Amino acid sequence: MIQKVLENFKFASLNKMQLATIDAAKKSKDIILLSPTGSGKTLAFLLPVVSRLNAENANVQALILVPSRELALQIEQVFKQMSSGFKINCFYGGHLTKTERNNLSNPPAVMVGTPGRIAQHLRNDNFDTGSIHTLVLDEFDKSLEFGFKEDMSFIISQLKKLKNRILTSATTMAEIPSFTGIRNPVELNFLNLPSLTTAGLTLKYLKGDDADKLQLLFGLICKLQNKSTLVFCNHREAVERIGLLLTEKGLSHGIFHGGMEQEDRERALIKFRNGSHRLLITTDLASRGLDIPEIEAIVHYQLPTTLDIFTHRNGRTARMNASGISYLLLAVADHLPPFIKENIEPEVLPEKNTLPGKSPWSTLFIAAGKKEKINKMDIVGTLLQKGNLAKEELGLIEVLDHSSYVAVRSNKIHQVLGLIRNEKIKNKKIRVEISG
Repeated sequence: MIQKVLENFKFASLNKMQLATIDAAKKSKDIILLSPTGSGKTLAFLLPVVSRLNAENANVQALILVPSRELALQIEQVFKQMSSGFKINCFYGGHLTKTERNNLSNPPAVMVGTPGRIAQHLRNDNFDTGSIHTLVLDEFDKSLEFGFKEDMSFIISQLKKLKNRILTSATTMAEIPSFTGIRNPVELNFLNLPSLTTAGLTLKYLKGDDADKLQLLFGLICKLQNKSTLVFCNHREAVERIGLLLTEKGLSHGIFHGGMEQEDRERALIKFRNGSHRLLITTDLASRGLDIPEIEAIVHYQLPTTLDIFTHRNGRTARMNASGISYLLLAVADHLPPFIKENIEPEVLPEKNTLPGKSPWSTLFIAAGKKEKINKMDIVGTLLQKGNLAKEELGLIEVLDHSSYVAVRSNKIHQVLGLIRNEKIKNKKIRVEISG
C-alpha cells in the first residue's frame, strides 16, 4: 500500500513523522501525534486506518472527527488520492442531510465529519456503530476550542467496539480528557521546530505613523502585486472592513471567516485555489486544516496573540523547501509580541502605489456536480469542443456534490459562456454562469 501511495502522490519517500506513526500503529492501540500544520499528518494517520479496513465488511469501520468542514473535505481528497478501493464520505453542517442519509444507505468504510453533524446522525440512528474499530480525533485541540467537547463525548460513548484511537494536535496539551478513552498511548512529538525562520521563511515588519493600518496594508498589497497572499485578522469584523476597502480600490480578493455561509466560504477558497483571487483576507480559521495551494506571503494585519497562532499562520507558507515571507503590520502604538525572538527586517514600501494587475483566471460556475453524475471529463469535453477553448486556457476544475467550478482564462470567459450557455452536459440543460 505504501508504495502505491508514494506513486499516487509522487513522493520519493514518507517523512520521519509518517514512518514513526505507521510504526507506532503496529505496536500500540492508542497514539497521540503532535505535529505542526503542513507536516503531512493526514497521510500519517490514514495509512494505518486503511491497513485495518476489511473489504468484506459492508459497514462503517473508521470514524474521523474534525473541527471544520474544510478539513473534512481535505481528508476526503487525500483518502481518495490514495486509491485504496474503500469508500469515504463527508458529513458536516451546511451539507444537505438528505445527501448524507443517501450516502449512509450504502455505508462508507470511513466516515469523516464535524462532531455536531456526526452526533446528529447518531441520534437519528442513521448509521450502525457496531463495526467501528478505529477513531481518529484530528486537530483535537481545535475541536475543543470550537466547543465540540459535548458532541465528541457523546459520539465516543456510542462506539462500543473501538480498538484503536489516534489523536492529532498541532499544539501540546496539558492533559487528554478522559472522554476520549485513550489509555497508555504512544506519544509522537514533532512540534519542536528549531526556529520560526527555518525552511525558507523570512520575517519582516512594517510600522505606520497612525492607528489605522489599512493604508499600510494597501501599500504592501501593491508592492506584493500578484503574489498569492493570506492576510490574517483576529476578528471577522476586521476581515469585512478590509474587504470593503479593497473593493473600493478595485482590488480582486476573497474573504473567509466563520460567520459566512458555507457556500460563500467554499466559493472563496475555490477561487483562491484556482488563481481567480491571489489575495484572501481571513481569520485564523484559515491557519489550519485547509486545502489551499502554496502561499508566497503571509500578512499579520492584527498581531497574533500566542506563539501557537503565529506558528500556524506562518505554516501556510515556506512548505516543502519553498520560500515565503511573513509580514507583521504595526500601528504607531504596537510592539512586537515577546514570543517573537527572531531578527526581523523592516520592509520599505515604494512612495507610489501601483495596483496589482488583474488575474489571468476567472471562474465559471456550473449548477451540477457529482450527484448529477457530472465529472471533470464531461466538463473538459464541453469546454474544449463546444466552448472552443485550448487546453492551456482551462485551469483547475472542482466538482462538488451539486455544483462545479472551472478556472478559465479571463480573456476567454465571456466568449466561452456565450458558446456553451445553451449546450447540454450529459444530455441535460444545466445553468452556467460566471461566478460572482
